Amino acid sequence: MADRLKERIARAIRERREEIARVAEEIFDHPEVGHQEFFASDLLTRILARNGYEVTRPWPALPTGFCAVLRGGAPGPRVALLAEYDALPGLGHACGHNLIAAGVLGAALGLAAGRDELPGEVIVFGTPAEESNGGKVTLVEEGALAGVHAALMFHPGDANVLEVSSLALDALEFVFKGRPTHASSGPQEGINALDAVVQFFNLINSLRPYLKNNVHINGIITEGGVTPNIIPERAVARFYIRAENRRDLKEAIRRVENCARAAALAVGATFTYHRYELSYEAMVTNRALAGAFRENLLALGVTELAPPRRIRGSLDMGNVSRVVPSIHPYLALGRDKVIPHTGEFARAARGEEGKELALLAAQALAWTAADVLLDAGLLSRIQAEFRAYCSED
Repeated sequence: MADRLKERIARAIRERREEIARVAEEIFDHPEVGHQEFFASDLLTRILARNGYEVTRPWPALPTGFCAVLRGGAPGPRVALLAEYDALPGLGHACGHNLIAAGVLGAALGLAAGRDELPGEVIVFGTPAEESNGGKVTLVEEGALAGVHAALMFHPGDANVLEVSSLALDALEFVFKGRPTHASSGPQEGINALDAVVQFFNLINSLRPYLKNNVHINGIITEGGVTPNIIPERAVARFYIRAENRRDLKEAIRRVENCARAAALAVGATFTYHRYELSYEAMVTNRALAGAFRENLLALGVTELAPPRRIRGSLDMGNVSRVVPSIHPYLALGRDKVIPHTGEFARAARGEEGKELALLAAQALAWTAADVLLDAGLLSRIQAEFRAYCSED
């Protein structure tokens, strides 16, 4: 039954390839940054509702998030498909989230075509703001994934990488305060908060050779005074600090805090800091689930598969992977290696290669979701691996 049902699902996806491609194009042509994705959310939920999904929108605490549930023909497992659709400030969909949304939608439509033969539930979560204040973190914190047996998504990339790990991330804002005065006639009476920030950056740079591998610190100055003839009273810097795990991240933050303390002391300023975005955990790929995805890719004719990879970025899917067995595979966008967050990547995400990738991802995700719903042995292996990870963590 499984092979026949999977062909039925794939046929339904192929028959709607033009609609899937149109969704990818429309979201690309209407770029919306995190928590502003009203067009994308409305487009996706309207289509899901027309195809048998029970839609809840907006999701609590996420105005552009949603939950859409498809109930199968009998009780069974619950599988989540997670869609992203936020754009990058100034770059639009140069990370290909329009393709993620279209691919997940295509998978959902294919599974809807086979709902009478599928047990359990398929849940599509619309997860805004992955590039900033990740919506998946909020879903985890609110318990939205309780009772879900597996969570799946994909991301466009430069290769077909099925087992992905990522870096934990904290986003910290440091605020330095000094004392203003006339910059030319009375600088000795002032305390320059911007000088403290400049020293802060210099101290962090001197720290870098002594950090552990895969600890990354990237920062910008967001405030540095209002006019050159006033000693800056306030200066602000924002940092993304990343590490392989939460323990190493805490140690890196401790050392960065010491740099801030030394910089403030040197000029007589004071400082405070806080998290200005939600924290991301390191991604943990469920290998049993990734193995099912691999077999489905091979069945779809994809044979160039890359080894496991630790990316140097961070994913809010990492938080999901700590509470539900999860995969976040990368699928190659086009034949040439293109780097995300570039104009070249954006052009590929809008072109024919992007549409073909969304269609491929839709079929692979739908088939893997069907495997989880239908194959009790696979589900048992997925859950056993996840329990073993939880006991070790």
